[in-house]
Amino acid sequence: MRRAAVAMAAIVAVGSAVAQAPPFAWDIPAPFPKPPVPADNAMSAAKVELGRRLFYDRRMSVNGAQSCASCHRQELAFTDGLARAVGTTGEMHPRGSMSLANIGYSPALTWADPVTTALEAQALVPMFGTEPVELGLRGMEGRFLAVLQRDSVYQRLFSRAFPESSPAGDRYTIANVVKAIASFERTMVSMRSPYDRYRYGGEPNALSESAKRGELFFFSGQRGGCFQCHGGWNFSGAVRYDGGPAVEPSFFNTGLYNLPGETSYPASNTGIHRVTRRPDDVGKFRPPTLRNIAVTAPYMHDGSIATLGEVLDHYAAGGRTIAAGPYAGVGRANPNRAPNVHGFAMTAGEKRDVIAFLESLTDSAFLRNPALGDPWK
Repeated sequence: MRRAAVAMAAIVAVGSAVAQAPPFAWDIPAPFPKPPVPADNAMSAAKVELGRRLFYDRRMSVNGAQSCASCHRQELAFTDGLARAVGTTGEMHPRGSMSLANIGYSPALTWADPVTTALEAQALVPMFGTEPVELGLRGMEGRFLAVLQRDSVYQRLFSRAFPESSPAGDRYTIANVVKAIASFERTMVSMRSPYDRYRYGGEPNALSESAKRGELFFFSGQRGGCFQCHGGWNFSGAVRYDGGPAVEPSFFNTGLYNLPGETSYPASNTGIHRVTRRPDDVGKFRPPTLRNIAVTAPYMHDGSIATLGEVLDHYAAGGRTIAAGPYAGVGRANPNRAPNVHGFAMTAGEKRDVIAFLESLTDSAFLRNPALGDPWK
């Protein structure tokens, strides 16, 4: 009887400890809000650490050659520096790896998917997708989970991250894997750039005079108008946040292509049209965040523009003209081109100013934050 009483007291104590666990400590500077967190995947330090381990673990791929971090490198704001991402088996993706900076706030998670809006669901795509193969785990679920269950590091982390699972073997599920990865991704907050210190931190000298002039051009409705697609504090349009209203993602055709034939964009990259099948959605892609944009070249969904200066040339022209070759066409004449991609006059000095402003969005602390780095090293 005494043993039973002691065991019951231990169970109650453990249950109380779980119930009274402290809330997750966000590292978010004022005045920025917290990202939304789904009710069935509450944040915890243990879950975030498990997700970080998984994010950097090459055993997440069928051949042990890649991890999530292979296409999302911290020093590149969690992009990979390639025009188009390459999967673990060498298969090339039609689009580039998007930055994960502030991804928890985004109402859309990829270049051209208006449907998948939860980080937990999105994590399944690189793990199990086949068009193209990214991590290539389809059909290997049991083997992958067995690897995790045998690892002493994961035994400790899974028990801490999912203490409610019983028996212990039930913790090792794909659902828990993606919950942990999504929790880690929600901590990828980038809000400490020179621009943030200038605009929100009361440091008037954090920005150069050139960057200040570039900010005015960027937000001018009469000139650049860049904010019309890259608005808000995340420079990506509408964001979702804890306690905030539901928001709809925006997608724009920027006149990058104008091909003859059935679609005006290359067949592998017709934007959200691939999901909606609506002709007026051809060429519409999500505007990425401009935070850390100076370290995420090359640019556009397919990496077809090499430098920030060339990106500005494209928008100043109101669309890109390709004179010859398989993609020849006048992008400005694309029938789906967004009205706010209208072109504008820009002097060489103004161009330098806008680039200085864009460079001021680089958050060096984010790019070097050890809490976001590889824990296996």
